[in-house]
Amino acid sequence: MARILRRRELRMSDRNSEVRRDIRGIVDSVCQRFDASYWRQLDRDRLYPEAFVDALTETGLLGALIPEAYGGLGVGMGDATVIVEQINRRGGNAGPIHAQMYTMGTILRHGTEDQKERYLPGIASGGIRMQSFAVTEPTTGTDTTQTKTRAVRSGDSYIINGQKVFISRVQHTDLLLLLARTTPREEVRRKTDGLSVFLIDLREVEGISVSPIRTMVNHETNEVFFNDVEIPKSALVGEEGHGFKYIMDGMNAERLMVASECLGDGRWFIEKVSQYVGERIVFDRPIGMNQGVQFPIARAHINIEAADLMRWEGCDKFDAAQDCGSEANMAKLLASEASWEAANCAMQFFGGFGLTEDFDVERKFRETRLYQIAPVSTNMILSYVGQHVLGMPRSY
Repeated sequence: MARILRRRELRMSDRNSEVRRDIRGIVDSVCQRFDASYWRQLDRDRLYPEAFVDALTETGLLGALIPEAYGGLGVGMGDATVIVEQINRRGGNAGPIHAQMYTMGTILRHGTEDQKERYLPGIASGGIRMQSFAVTEPTTGTDTTQTKTRAVRSGDSYIINGQKVFISRVQHTDLLLLLARTTPREEVRRKTDGLSVFLIDLREVEGISVSPIRTMVNHETNEVFFNDVEIPKSALVGEEGHGFKYIMDGMNAERLMVASECLGDGRWFIEKVSQYVGERIVFDRPIGMNQGVQFPIARAHINIEAADLMRWEGCDKFDAAQDCGSEANMAKLLASEASWEAANCAMQFFGGFGLTEDFDVERKFRETRLYQIAPVSTNMILSYVGQHVLGMPRSY
């Protein structure tokens, strides 16, 4: 009975609390200063939204998940997801700031007290940018256990050599969280062993080179090369060889954040297209009067609202320090598919106008497609649910 009551308390969390209303209001006030034309121009020129990031940093919201003891706001995951959702719902893109909010969790949960005191206050204030983490490699993809980047102990230092790919915002970060192999794969008992996490201060090292990758969206991403990069042993986060579980530990926060960005996108599309089809006159009547137009939009809205419930379920369990892997993964899958469904509705019913820059549909259409691939693909989530939730054999 006690367990049932605890579950009921989780589900009864206030999804429109005063804190969350205040957060939405702060985000709205910032977004009003950076309208669609701002994002349109950045997309056209493939530029980082420096002014927007600075303005949001000044509000203190990027330190939402950092405890007050280290200068952050100390709010919950549910509160923090409202920030990224609202940015996307107002036509912006939270991608350039979301890592600043959750990547620090690896330090918070697994770092030394010295690392926490040295970095967390600066991350909370925005004086230190922690926008990047380097896990993916060109030849390994989703199979992180095949990581080839090596970190070899040399006295009081580690020497790093290797290559990472699809690493975001390296040009706009001070700290880089790196996953590297410290024990050769053939020498470990389990393939997830022998991987370690390092916190690299890019302001203090040499031997790292960056090659930008141009993609179909304005999402600053790069290849990163490590050539005899020497870092102090104090850069190690947690215990050597246990880095895989540290990285996985942070993925639930990432997936809940990205799910919320998808929900923001989906609501932007639905609001945009609902208004448009009510005003667009064809054959002497608004096209929104046609069930062939109205029903797909209504269905997309329903799916967004359903995905939102799973987002809150995941956030409630995260904030209660309960295992939320299933909910975080399912929220990310449902929200990414719902936002893509809404995007297709908007593109279809805007018609030729949807392909133009002026309505921003094509920009947001491209942006929201990314979420079925990253940060974890839809197929990997289905594999996770099949194995860990439904108890079927491992599929890969």
